[in-house]
Amino acid sequence: MVQVERAKPIEASLLAQISERAFHSDIHCGASGIGGPPGYNLAGWQARMMRLGDYYKIMVDGQIVGGLIVLRKGTRQYELGRIFVAPDFQNHGIGTQAMEFLWKAYPLAKCWTLGTPAWNRRTRHFYQKVGFVEVGEDDRGGILLERRIAAAPPRT
Repeated sequence: MVQVERAKPIEASLLAQISERAFHSDIHCGASGIGGPPGYNLAGWQARMMRLGDYYKIMVDGQIVGGLIVLRKGTRQYELGRIFVAPDFQNHGIGTQAMEFLWKAYPLAKCWTLGTPAWNRRTRHFYQKVGFVEVGEDDRGGILLERRIAAAPPRT
């Protein structure tokens, strides 16, 4: 069973290790080498993100297997700063369940945005599966995506 809860600073080192393994697995999805986004493998960066945004740990049967970071961008606008799942737990619906948690945890959100590398076939497919559409490119050749939520119809 997948649970999503707020991460704690004491978990920053473990989350950095899981993040490192997750991003290194991108070598199988089009990455030209081992690496990841800024701070992906640093406990200090993880702890800093816990202070700057909403950092959640993703757990399966009580074991931390991933994380996700939400950054508020404006009124009812959020950025998915990052989501990662340990390689051994990928392709089991865990990321999808974590995203379903977000939709419920932020019911007033009208727009979600994120960026992902153009070469990463896995993430592009995943984000489209959970409702994001490609809306452009960033200045580094990455893909920008967004998920807009329509206003609820008025009650009659």
